Amino acid sequence: MSDDLDALADDLAEFDIEKKPVARSAVEERIIAGFEDIQRFVDTAGHPPRHGADYDIFERLYAVRLERLAANVEYRALLEEMDRQGILCGAAPAGAEDDDDIDLDALASDLEDLEDAAHDITDLRHVRPVAEKRAAEEVANREACADFDKFKPLFEQVQAELDAGVRATRPFELKAEIQVGSMFIVSGQKAYVAEMGEVYLNAQSRTDARLRVIFDNGTESNLLMRSLQRALHKDDASRRITDPNAGPLFSDATVDGDEASGIIYVLRSKSDLPVVAHNRDLLHKIGVTGGSVKTRISTAKLDPTFLMADVEIVTTYELYNINRVKLENLLHRIFEAARLDIEIKDRFGHPVTPREWFLVPLFAIDEAVERIRDGTIKGVAYDPSTASLK
Repeated sequence: MSDDLDALADDLAEFDIEKKPVARSAVEERIIAGFEDIQRFVDTAGHPPRHGADYDIFERLYAVRLERLAANVEYRALLEEMDRQGILCGAAPAGAEDDDDIDLDALASDLEDLEDAAHDITDLRHVRPVAEKRAAEEVANREACADFDKFKPLFEQVQAELDAGVRATRPFELKAEIQVGSMFIVSGQKAYVAEMGEVYLNAQSRTDARLRVIFDNGTESNLLMRSLQRALHKDDASRRITDPNAGPLFSDATVDGDEASGIIYVLRSKSDLPVVAHNRDLLHKIGVTGGSVKTRISTAKLDPTFLMADVEIVTTYELYNINRVKLENLLHRIFEAARLDIEIKDRFGHPVTPREWFLVPLFAIDEAVERIRDGTIKGVAYDPSTASLK
């Protein structure tokens, strides 16, 4: 009986209608081909394509394509049968990528890396990850600053003012803080915004401008304002350097609620050392103390800081609500060019180099104190050739 049934089946098979492939429109063929590209990516990478500036251009394009296909009801119905990886179900909603993560300039630059447009879209050999490319561009865009001699004194002055407390560092917060004359610390280097081009709206309708940024290592870069902003936000150690603002550091009279901080003193030495005797009226010790000046100088002839000799008090200025150490550093920075270079021996015969004696007239010290008081000390230093502040 079974032999008869097999024979019947063979006979009927001759009358079977051959299954014909389903006809697809050109649009459907492109949709399927595009989805197969995504599937091949998933097979190779082991995960669905992702958004984000740190991923290469094609992975980001695949991510956008996948979310568009998943969001379209007709396309999804067409592809679900062939979705062996279940990636349509896990696709993010269309438009999920944040505009801040999309840098159109970076995308266009990445596309320029394709050596042959005929390469298959899945061939990523000629495309670098965005993070790698940006790092390379940042290095490539740095070049030696031809006129760094003009900026070097500025960086030195800023460091001195940071040490003296005239400037401070604050966390970077807003793009509005990036202006001509602004200074930042990024990637461990001081960065000075020397020039800014015309402000314009970029492809994301956000303001941007081309900058000339000078770095304290003698290099410069013509980067975009948003690129500097991104670098400052990315670096956890980045800081904004404030403008100098000495303010009213002290006054001749106290105000209710003021707390005494100390006294600036200006002394003259009675030493018989030739360099002292020859410059008696010009050589002054400038210091700050939190106690009595008379107590401070009572053992001067035993102290190498006082040139192992008695001293006389020339003048004093009382301080209120300020940092004594930072103010003293500021005064010493102003008169650095006139600092006395001398080495003497203490009472035990050990060599000592006093650092608080300056060959500077008293009127120049008075002017420096007044400039600190009214906040006009910014960028000022003593010039020994003219015996004046400049």
